[in-house]
Amino acid sequence: MTTMTSTDISRAINDLLFTPGLDLTEAIDRHFAPGYRQRTNGVWSDRTSFAQHMARLRSLILGGRVEVQDELRDGLSYADRHTVTLTHHDGHISRTEVYLFARMAPDGRFERVEETTLLVTGEGDDAHLGLVK
Repeated sequence: MTTMTSTDISRAINDLLFTPGLDLTEAIDRHFAPGYRQRTNGVWSDRTSFAQHMARLRSLILGGRVEVQDELRDGLSYADRHTVTLTHHDGHISRTEVYLFARMAPDGRFERVEETTLLVTGEGDDAHLGLVK
C-alpha cells in the first residue's frame, strides 16, 4: 500500500467542483477511498451515487470557493466546519455551511464522511445541491 499525503476538504472540493479540467474520476480517486460512504443530513450514499451527484453539480455551477473555518485531525479522525459558495449558470449565488466529521483511510483519503449542512443564502432548490443528494 502506498502512503500519500492526507487530503482535506478544501483540496477535495476544489478538485471535485472548481477544477473543470480535472477528470471527475481522477478527482474522486485522489481524495476518496474505494469503499467511500457519506451521510449528509441523515441520508447515506455510496461512492457511485456520490460520483453521480458530483457530475450533476459540475453541470449546474460555473464556479465557487470553499472556506474552512475550523479543521481538526487526530490520527484517522478528521473534523471541520466549512462554507461552500457556488455560482450557478443563471448567475445566482448559494452559500452552504457544513459541519463535517470523517474517518480517513490509512492511505490518507476520505473513507467515511458524516455531515450536516445549512443553506445560508440561495434559492429553495439550492438546499438539495449539497455534496450528496
